[in-house]
Amino acid sequence: MALITIDSLHAAAALLRGVAVRTPLLASEALTQDVGVPVWLKPEMLQRGGAFKFRGAYNFVSSLGAADRARGVIAPSSGNHAQAVALAAKLYGVPCTVVMPTTVTDAKRLGALRYGATVELAGTTTQDRFERAVEIAAATGGTLVPPYDDPLIIAGQGTAGLELVEDLPSVETVLVPVGGGGLSAGVAAAVKLLAPATRVIGVEPAGAAKLTAAWSAGTPTRIQGTGSIADGLLAVQIGSLNFAHHRAFLDEVVTVSDGSIRCAMRGLLDRAKLVAEPSGAVTVAALMDRPSLAQGPTVAVLSGGNIEWPGLLEHLGHA
Repeated sequence: MALITIDSLHAAAALLRGVAVRTPLLASEALTQDVGVPVWLKPEMLQRGGAFKFRGAYNFVSSLGAADRARGVIAPSSGNHAQAVALAAKLYGVPCTVVMPTTVTDAKRLGALRYGATVELAGTTTQDRFERAVEIAAATGGTLVPPYDDPLIIAGQGTAGLELVEDLPSVETVLVPVGGGGLSAGVAAAVKLLAPATRVIGVEPAGAAKLTAAWSAGTPTRIQGTGSIADGLLAVQIGSLNFAHHRAFLDEVVTVSDGSIRCAMRGLLDRAKLVAEPSGAVTVAALMDRPSLAQGPTVAVLSGGNIEWPGLLEHLGHA
C-alpha cells in the first residue's frame, strides 16, 4: 500500500493554514514532575469541532469537485468524525448526513446538528453505521467520507504531527491515541519523516485493543467486541492503510484501563485545566501508568474534548 509522503502532509498543512487551529504545545509541570523528563501536551480539544478530526475531514472535503459537493457527503461516526465532516461541509456549502450510534453522547450528536448536518442513528457498532452510510450514499449519489482508512484523512490528521515536531524539534517520545488509526498513522508518519529517531507510541483502551491484536498477528484483525468509556476508540479492526503506516512508523502500542483513563481525565482537569473526553486522555493515562514510556522530551497528544457536563461528572465521580 502506498504510504503518505512528506509532500502530502505539507500540502494538507498548507490547505488547513488559517482554517484549522494550530494547537499549541503546553508544558505540563505536573507530568514532568511525575515522570522525570519534560512533558508537553498537544491539546486537540482546542481544535475546531473539539477534536483532531477536523483536520482530515477538511482535507477530504476540499478534494471533492463541484458535482460531488452538490450531491453531498455522508459520514459514519461514533461522534467526532461526524462533527468534523459536518463543519467542513458547512464551510464548503455541502449537504451533509452523519450516521451515529444509538448510544452517541449528547455532546457529539448535538454538535453535528449545530453544524447543520442531518443526523441518523444506526445500531451500536462500527459496522452498523457504516452499512447505513453506504445505503444513503447509494440512494443519494453522495460521497462517503471514511473516518480513518483513507490517505487524505491520514494526511490531514498527520498535520498535528508536523506541528509538534516543528514546535519541539528536540522531541524524543510521542504518545498518540489509537482508534481506527487515522490520527496515529498520520502523526507517526509525520514525526518519523521529520525526526526519524523519535519514538512514537500508540495508546488504546484495554477493552478495544484492535491494534494490539493486529500487531501480534501481523495484519488487521477483527476483535470480538469492545468495551470502554473511550467511545471514540472502539473500532473493532484497525484500518488496512492505517496499519501499513503503523508497521512503517510506529514503535510500540500499549493499552490502558478505564480506571486509568478516568484518573487521567481528572488530572488534566485539576492540574492542566483541560477538559478531555475519555478518548482524549488515554496518552496521559499511559504516562501515569508507565512513567518509563517517557524517554527524553515527550509529547502526549490529547485527541479531543467532546464530553457533556453529565458525562464528565459521571466519569470524574469514579476518579
